[in-house]
Amino acid sequence: MAGAGGGTSDVQWCFSQVKGAIDDDVAEADIISTVEFNHSGELLATGDKGGRVVIFQQEPESKNQPQCRGEYNVYSTFQSHEPEFDYLKSLEIEEKINKIRWLPQNAAQFLLSTNDKTIKLWKISERDKRPEGYNLKEEDGRYRDLNTVTTLRVPIFKPMDLMVEASPRRVFANAHTYHINSISVNSDCETYLSADDLRINLWNLDITDRSFNIVDIKPANMEELTEVITAAEFHPNQCNTFVYSSSKGTIRLCDMRASALCDKHAKQFEEPEDPNNRSFFSEIISSISDVKFSHSGRYMMTRDYLSVKIWDLNMESRPVETYQVHEYLRSKLCSLYENDCIFDKFECCWNGNDSVVMTGSYNNFFRMFDRVYRQDVTLEASRENSKPRSVLKPRKVSTGGKRKKDEISVDSLDFNKKILHTAWHPLDNIIAVATTNNLYIFQEKLN
Repeated sequence: MAGAGGGTSDVQWCFSQVKGAIDDDVAEADIISTVEFNHSGELLATGDKGGRVVIFQQEPESKNQPQCRGEYNVYSTFQSHEPEFDYLKSLEIEEKINKIRWLPQNAAQFLLSTNDKTIKLWKISERDKRPEGYNLKEEDGRYRDLNTVTTLRVPIFKPMDLMVEASPRRVFANAHTYHINSISVNSDCETYLSADDLRINLWNLDITDRSFNIVDIKPANMEELTEVITAAEFHPNQCNTFVYSSSKGTIRLCDMRASALCDKHAKQFEEPEDPNNRSFFSEIISSISDVKFSHSGRYMMTRDYLSVKIWDLNMESRPVETYQVHEYLRSKLCSLYENDCIFDKFECCWNGNDSVVMTGSYNNFFRMFDRVYRQDVTLEASRENSKPRSVLKPRKVSTGGKRKKDEISVDSLDFNKKILHTAWHPLDNIIAVATTNNLYIFQEKLN
């Protein structure tokens, strides 16, 4: 597999860390719902169904020891969202974190987190000094009797143990009727978009009481509804351009310079369906669960139920590359429909130089596709091979006939174990993979 900094096709991945409890009975609140590296890769944030955000920091010492660079420790944990109740609609609003997005770095770190209805901007800052020697206050915070103040003191800063504080700076609420599925920060660093099933809104990071509706696909009569928005993202370096994907398998690219309401798209990317593969499930499995621009901005990647597709922004008629993630499940769609797995929303990500893409599958498998060498590999996140720096062995799934020794049969795949959320360090070959309630960190093995 090609590396984040480019290079060779035979990268070996090894285990670095696993976070989370080992228990078999998993609390619903502990299930990880999103994973995101910041722009430098030094911080890694996860959100869960309990509304918590946990931030891990790369060990500063590990940068000098390349074989330990995939070691991250807890930096900050905070409750981002609480369960709420919409009295107008008699609906519970769950606290689950749907998405986390980091803002470009400055002196402090900022991130956006969202549940179904409310987006919050958090500031993550460090404190390692505290002021002492107030004139009007005692050290414990009580106010002094003014009659006892006879001299004037100059307060001084004294060193203290490092404290990491997460403070909510903005709350962006009451702008979405339907469930928010995406947030994306614009390259202008001033605005961001939020998308729900039928609308996309544009926000200014400093203004919480109003947003601009830039896409609205809600029909006048809801009975005529044929598709919903599944994901949306801003272009990495053109602040006027964004894309959104739909449950019908189309991706629309919009240009905000054309009009205030982007109802008319600038481009529509859609692959004609192969009549030979037409079935009852065609529409469900063609629904796009994730869309991501490449870092260069030249390509975008989409994930549907069975495949990952790479599109060139200059060619709308068909993808330039198609990678089958788990084609062996095509014969199992009926049972996957019955157990609702067919509606699972898998995410995908690029490596640092756009040469490799990664996405998850079932049985705690995850797949990597090398675009340069046209190679692919299936790896597994499992506690069985969680010895430090143990190399991950490629896994193979047998699709009938005689099963080889190292292969696993399609019928013995565990569909309750699934990897929906993955993230790739922007500058290095370090990846984070979320199983149900565990976060696995793997790194490239260095000789």
